[in-house]
This record gives sequence, C-alpha cells and structure tokens, in this order.
Amino acid sequence: MKIDAYEFGKIVIEGKAYTQDVLVFDGRVVSPWRRKQGHSVTSDDLTQVWIAMPAALVVGTGTWSCMRVPEEILAELKQKGIECISEPTTQAVTTYNRWAQVRQVVGAFHLTC
Repeated sequence: MKIDAYEFGKIVIEGKAYTQDVLVFDGRVVSPWRRKQGHSVTSDDLTQVWIAMPAALVVGTGTWSCMRVPEEILAELKQKGIECISEPTTQAVTTYNRWAQVRQVVGAFHLTC
C-alpha cells in the first residue's frame, strides 16, 4: 500500500484519509491503532506485527516524536529478525513508501504530537 500524504493529524493511504493512528500491513489499514500506554509502544500493541512477521517495521513517532519505542521492544523486534526504524512521522512515511516497494513491511504511524 502506498501512503499518499501526511500532515499533522491526517494520513492519506490509497486515496482514503484517516485521522487516527494507523497500522498498515498486508494490504490493510487498521485505524484507530491504540496503544496501552499512549505515547509508548508495548509488545501487546504490536500483535499484528508479530502475526505478519515482516522484514521491517517503520514507526512514525508523530510530528514532534512524542511517541517512543522502548529499548525492550527494539530488542524483541531484533530477536524476531524484524528490522525497525523509528522516526518522526513525516520521514517515516517516506521510509515506509520506499521500503514497501522492495520488502514486506509494516507501518505504525502516530499522527499527532
């Protein structure tokens, strides 16, 4: 799936606009993507990632990078052989679109702060 555009609070994927955080994988969009701890990602928040077992996970941490991926989650991803990049959502959208052309990737995007 291609992400067409992102601006604070809104992402457009394959022509459809979403205003809540999203997971993008296997040709699907899950929205809202809610996390147990709000601005921190837990293992439970990544259930769909564990099922999909992609080559990579791209995390958009928000416009000002307020969302965090804790070290223990990065270690769990690495242990499972999933490459992870975590960056502000504007950059993460670009990374996701580039990577999705050449590998199986899941995108997890925080749309606001």
